[in-house]
Amino acid sequence: MEIPKNHQTIMPYLILKDVRGFIKFALNVFDAQILEEHLDEDHRVMHAEIKIGNSTIMMGGANEIWNVNNAGMFIYVENTDKVYQYALDNGAESIMEIEDKEYGRSAGIKDPFGNIWWITSV
Repeated sequence: MEIPKNHQTIMPYLILKDVRGFIKFALNVFDAQILEEHLDEDHRVMHAEIKIGNSTIMMGGANEIWNVNNAGMFIYVENTDKVYQYALDNGAESIMEIEDKEYGRSAGIKDPFGNIWWITSV
């Protein structure tokens, strides 16, 4: 089996009310890059893919058939303090303040789109 470039064996697929807003958040907070964006006839995002580090997140727009489907994600970063602050500055809500844990420096946020992120540096 050959997995397509920029894909992993398993990837999250989010269904979001505001795909473009989520992408902007990911670009600002996690230094994501847009890999793909497919629009419908009304110029709404039907499908998009972003890359954060070496991982891809897929997403699509919620509609009458597809309901919002959020996720919880664990992400390794170079600097938890910096990324946590970027997230808060971009509208995220803190669900766990920065702490030194046995597995690394960690914090938790809920992004403006309802997803939970566990941010950790080792």
